[in-house]
Amino acid sequence: MNGALFLALLAAQALAQSGDQHSIQGVWKSPGGNSIIEIAPCGGNLCGTVVWASEKAKRDSRKATNQLVGTPLLTALKEKKEGHWQGKLFIPDKKMRVTAKIVLAGPDQLKVSGCAAGKALCRSALWSRTEKPAAAATN
Repeated sequence: MNGALFLALLAAQALAQSGDQHSIQGVWKSPGGNSIIEIAPCGGNLCGTVVWASEKAKRDSRKATNQLVGTPLLTALKEKKEGHWQGKLFIPDKKMRVTAKIVLAGPDQLKVSGCAAGKALCRSALWSRTEKPAAAATN
């Protein structure tokens, strides 16, 4: 195989693994790596469901859910304008749902913001694009 063809195949494989670089669909790791969330179509919108969680994250969320893996954290996500989505965010350790704003900050970064009490209590976090853990891929 010649070098140019090999590089083209590698580039195509990398793009296929990372998905559409302008989409929030895919697999994302929360800051600190305590959970991995897969964003995929659900109904006419997008949803983000926990596909893996650390033991600490599972313990912290027990007051809201006995089974963190499989829990939808992001629901009813609709694209408001290119690169900007809005929906609902479930915060298990706080046992609350807030308005979520999602911005694709780069091909491999997602800025997830949630606000409660109008805009009085807002927090943001950067999620990183990752791969689905092997254990989650078999579920």
